[in-house]
Amino acid sequence: MDEGTDEAQPSVARRAAERRVTAPGLRARKAKGEKIVMVTVYDYPSALLAEQAGVDCLLVGDSVATTVQGHSNTLPVTLDEMIYHVRMVRRGTNRALLIADFPFGSYQTGADEAIRSAVRLMKEGGAEAVKLEGGSPVFESVRRMTEAGIPVMGHLGLTPQSVNLLGGHKVQGRDDASAERMLADALGLQEAGAFALILETIPASLAASITAALAIPTVGIGAGAECDGQVQVWHDLLGLFPGKTFRHAKQYAQLGLAAEAALRSYSDEVRQGRFPTKEQDF
Repeated sequence: MDEGTDEAQPSVARRAAERRVTAPGLRARKAKGEKIVMVTVYDYPSALLAEQAGVDCLLVGDSVATTVQGHSNTLPVTLDEMIYHVRMVRRGTNRALLIADFPFGSYQTGADEAIRSAVRLMKEGGAEAVKLEGGSPVFESVRRMTEAGIPVMGHLGLTPQSVNLLGGHKVQGRDDASAERMLADALGLQEAGAFALILETIPASLAASITAALAIPTVGIGAGAECDGQVQVWHDLLGLFPGKTFRHAKQYAQLGLAAEAALRSYSDEVRQGRFPTKEQDF
């Protein structure tokens, strides 16, 4: 085969599949200007499909409380439940970087608790990195975990675990003072050892400023296009909840409507005696 032909050159998808994504590797991607793709997933089949699609990072988010468990916010999910979901995603993950969210109440009392929780998420769940919310109050925890060999991702802006303090899910960093604090927190998290930051629901201009100021990558959700990557929740981008949309999300499919139609067809056929047929008999 001619080495100059397209067939001789490995495809972009194939090359991506051959490279295992790591925490240090994400920083190198930022330096090269390569965008990072992250999806929040909660189980084996979604992890498997995301892997096959070439997604870079899989985040097992505490949003499992709202998307899977049916709660109104993320606060009720427990560390044991997070470990359970991380373990499922681990089984479907080979190339992507697997990041586990700290649930509310698993790191707030200090660095010692954070390290214990992180060890469980990694040892029992199989996570390769952990994520926690907050700025200056968690600097010491990030530093201690990093020193212990635990890769840590930060999370600034709208931090869902602080929903009661924030008064709801509102855009953060709108005024100069809060924007300055967020930039200072971002720099502090980087200094403490965080390998990346999620920026959630903040003005795009602020996200761009933070991204430019950092050597570590930023991953945005409702934070504009200038972040080094983007993260979306599995259920949102696939349209699994018909009629439920968020400004920060784009539905790339309407799987919820397709699933409902399939279930209606199945129900009709069973009630009408048209399923099963000879084709399904043994």
